[in-house]
Amino acid sequence: MKKQGNIKISSENMMPIIKKWLYSDKDIFLREIVANGVDAITKLKKLISMGEAADDGNEFCVKISVDKKNKTLTIEDNGIGMTEEEVENYITRIAFSGASDFLEKYEKANGDGIIGHFGLGFYSAYMVSENVEIFTKSYNGAPAVHWESDGNSTYSIEECDKESRGTKIVMHIAASEKEFTDEGTIKGLVNKYCSFMPYNIYVNFKGDGKDKPLNTTLPLYAKPVKDCTDEEYNKFYTDTFSDYNEPIFRIHLNMDYPFRLKGILYFPKVKNKLELERGKVKLYCNQVFIADNIKEVIPEFLMLLNGVIDCPDIPLNVSRSFLQNDSQVRKISKHITKKVADKLVSLFKTDRPKYEKCWEDIANFIKYGCIKENDFYEQVKDIIIYKDINGKFDSITELTAEKPAENSEKSDEEAKKEQTKAEEKQPVTVYYASDEKQQAQYIKLFKEQGLNAILCDNFIDPHFLSFLEYKCPDKVKFMRIDADVAGALKGEENCEDSALVDIFKNAIGDEKLTVKCEKLKGEKVPAVIIMDEYMRRYSEMGQFYGMSEGDISKTLVLNTASPIIAKVKELDEEKQKFTAQFVYSLALLSFKKLEPDELDKFIQNNLTLLSEYIK
Repeated sequence: MKKQGNIKISSENMMPIIKKWLYSDKDIFLREIVANGVDAITKLKKLISMGEAADDGNEFCVKISVDKKNKTLTIEDNGIGMTEEEVENYITRIAFSGASDFLEKYEKANGDGIIGHFGLGFYSAYMVSENVEIFTKSYNGAPAVHWESDGNSTYSIEECDKESRGTKIVMHIAASEKEFTDEGTIKGLVNKYCSFMPYNIYVNFKGDGKDKPLNTTLPLYAKPVKDCTDEEYNKFYTDTFSDYNEPIFRIHLNMDYPFRLKGILYFPKVKNKLELERGKVKLYCNQVFIADNIKEVIPEFLMLLNGVIDCPDIPLNVSRSFLQNDSQVRKISKHITKKVADKLVSLFKTDRPKYEKCWEDIANFIKYGCIKENDFYEQVKDIIIYKDINGKFDSITELTAEKPAENSEKSDEEAKKEQTKAEEKQPVTVYYASDEKQQAQYIKLFKEQGLNAILCDNFIDPHFLSFLEYKCPDKVKFMRIDADVAGALKGEENCEDSALVDIFKNAIGDEKLTVKCEKLKGEKVPAVIIMDEYMRRYSEMGQFYGMSEGDISKTLVLNTASPIIAKVKELDEEKQKFTAQFVYSLALLSFKKLEPDELDKFIQNNLTLLSEYIK
């Protein structure tokens, strides 16, 4: 016979689970208890505004008392308080939300500023306590109540003589958690979890007029942008992140639709352009700290920034530390991404000199964001810029734009060729240098011939250039300045000289080395080394993932326009060998750092020249 019934939950079995597993970090208990006190004050203020309660004129605040000797930690608010019936409802009935009940009872009160929704926060006290007492008196004049429990299945409740309105929670700290009876520790937790709560929080309040709250009740991000000064923005940044380097610039988020969100994101000054340092984006809900770098709300690439985001509409689960995975969270994340992109695009369009000045510090962030978030890439793809070898900044769009012809009058045949080329959508080749010092010789060659190249010297650039080629296959391709230098600087064709090639190949003795002749546009450089772009990229990718470098062949390009190369065949065999080795060493020196044996040979050759010179 089929039977039906109700599932029964035993508090004896549930309490140990709540005490041990409800929160990821036990020190969160302080945030939960203080947040409950803040809620109690917020509820009372709403009732006062509706004429349902009277204001006694006292400062609304939360007071924390640390008693190391008696091993107690007390948190007291002067909010709405509770009656005996409410204590029975909200404390002894686990997961019964006082916030939800309040909003249902007072339909005219909106939920702004009320944090708690699940009624589990109070029980976080048992993560560090062996016994907890509650002393509470309701705003409505009902008798004060004392409640006590050791966290097991039993409790006691009775009237008490508390005179002031509000709730006082006394936690008898367990012997194993004595760190929470240290005033410094508690102040540190207040600073971590409660620094922006909307009412003053005092620790060991003395009442002598010298007490100072530990928190800021109106954080800068909650103020209108027009009311904030540069000095305030910088001070807020320093105080919040303990970073004394002035940030490059910031984005102040402030919106009410389609959801409420406030915050400030700072672009920190990059300490090392070869690194992507992880920042810290603090997430708040109604000025209550939730966690750092929550990936569901903060897109991964934005975690390179420092910032504060406060979103009352984020759907929290029972422990307030984790987010429910719903479409609202995804919308918030996308909106934050859009706001950041909008700010960058606006800066590019309205103050390009400042944008270019900041570029070195924000470049890695933007490139990383493009790779991680396609929506972000689509918004900022036209403001990605690169500094060229002449110190000028150009966007990829500007680099690949078709240059206007000097003579606008074209024959029908020329016009037809151009139309065919446009239809074929041949990508524009953009040359780049990855090491301005090491590749100085190649850069000099380019400059002398009026050619240009961009500088890509950040660690993310090799991957990012491949990413851009993937996104725009018919628009751009990138070649390192030493990958096809002959193609960029080539003068006349058909200048191969097999005899000259043999002289160099025999003198160098490297079977894997390819040697070829080209008449380049300049005559000062006798030879250059080039390496296939895509084979080199493949090798570099392997190194990045811990694989061996791989064997990539190099090509030595002999410049037949050079007087030195032109004279090699006229020399005797010994001098041919010496000259070929010396020219090869010079080319290697411009291409990479010499290996120990290569450097030794180069030094010996120089010494030989010096000896001949001083004879």
